[in-house]
Amino acid sequence: MRVIVQMRPEHDVVQAVVDPSVSTPSASDVAGSLPGIDLDADFVPVPVPQPKPVYSDGDPLSLDQPLTFSLAAEDASVLVRGEIQDRDGSARLALLSSQRADIVGIAADPAVETTPTCGNTPPVGDWHDVQRFVTDALKSEGLDGSGVPLAIVDTGINLAHLGQVLGSPVTVDAARSWKPPGVNGNFGQFPVNHGTMCAFDSLIVARKVSLLDIPVLLSQRQGSTVMEGLLSDAISAYAHLWGLLEQMPRERRRMVISNSWGSFKPTWDFPPGHPGNYSDNRAHPFNLIVAALEVSGADILFAAGNCGVECPDGRCGFPNRPINGANSHPSVLSVAGVDTHDARVGYSSQGPGRLAVRKPDIATYTHFSGSKAFGQNSPDSGTSAACPVAAGVVAAVRSKLSVQDLSPSRLRTLIRRSAHDAGGHGYDFDYGYGIINTPQLVDAVRRVGKNNAGP
Repeated sequence: MRVIVQMRPEHDVVQAVVDPSVSTPSASDVAGSLPGIDLDADFVPVPVPQPKPVYSDGDPLSLDQPLTFSLAAEDASVLVRGEIQDRDGSARLALLSSQRADIVGIAADPAVETTPTCGNTPPVGDWHDVQRFVTDALKSEGLDGSGVPLAIVDTGINLAHLGQVLGSPVTVDAARSWKPPGVNGNFGQFPVNHGTMCAFDSLIVARKVSLLDIPVLLSQRQGSTVMEGLLSDAISAYAHLWGLLEQMPRERRRMVISNSWGSFKPTWDFPPGHPGNYSDNRAHPFNLIVAALEVSGADILFAAGNCGVECPDGRCGFPNRPINGANSHPSVLSVAGVDTHDARVGYSSQGPGRLAVRKPDIATYTHFSGSKAFGQNSPDSGTSAACPVAAGVVAAVRSKLSVQDLSPSRLRTLIRRSAHDAGGHGYDFDYGYGIINTPQLVDAVRRVGKNNAGP
């Protein structure tokens, strides 16, 4: 089993990992020899901030309160990764923890995959329908995503294909993009695949965003699918994005992150209750860095997943509550899917979520004829398509409002409150708070702008 080892080495080692101006120590320099673990020497150690209560009388062990995150050498920890033999795995983990006082946690590093649709139903409408439903109200207010960094964390982007389908050139911000070690190819030139579809579906809403290409899912080990990736690479990607965000002045700070992937099976994870479990545990390193990035100012969106009861993807392995891990994190917007007739698609995962009960948060459009990434007649489908459509809406709003003007949590609240109620009255586990309603959202954003301007 692959594992992530969270360590607290000497302060000077932590400082060297945190400091971007010096060469990052190798995994062996950080961890030395870990008995029973085959350490991955190619994985660059990642710093993890320490969550702390905002208020002096807060509970230092609780994540259910306002938090700040510290990367000071005396607070931060460092992640390395490796593989432990499955045979006697529990005994090996217990022995390792007892022998090394600098190990503060061992977590699962489950495989993650993209979330394509099930079935072979034809498209319902096309991307021009989505533009009319979602984009017109935004354009009337001048909200087009201009200059907003929008990270597509997926299988990479193909600019030539996007430009051909959209009818005008598309660029990526290569200087601020990131890829895992060992992934070959240039930013914006990866094969047409799931990541290109996601980029397209965000651009039809917010045409002027600054795309960041983050092909985490191309970091595949030999396995059963071509899209398999590792959660530890997503941690590295998020650490990179966090560094970019922290460099921005708060009055101009903004970044949107679209994630159309997730964990499908509990067998890929430690069991619930284990301190290293990912699916149900907010203290897992990836779930912690999601929280830290959101506090820093990122708007993070995750697809709810394709394990709806009517038409689940064949890989779904959770017997219930399939929205798990970061896809159900309280600090992200979890996105369900509806077709262009406002009907929930049968494969869209229903709540409650595992990290936060009220998941999904909202729904938006999918299963339309769009990018043609998978062929001329294949729809952009799954909550994989709905998530970047919603990310485009968020990026459009951010073109006029920075984090200082409107925090990510307040923006999520505006999106929920302005949503068009669907399904059962009020919140329900099929549609969340409802379908994204951009005319109502624009009204709410306009009021925020007036309030910020003062009398």
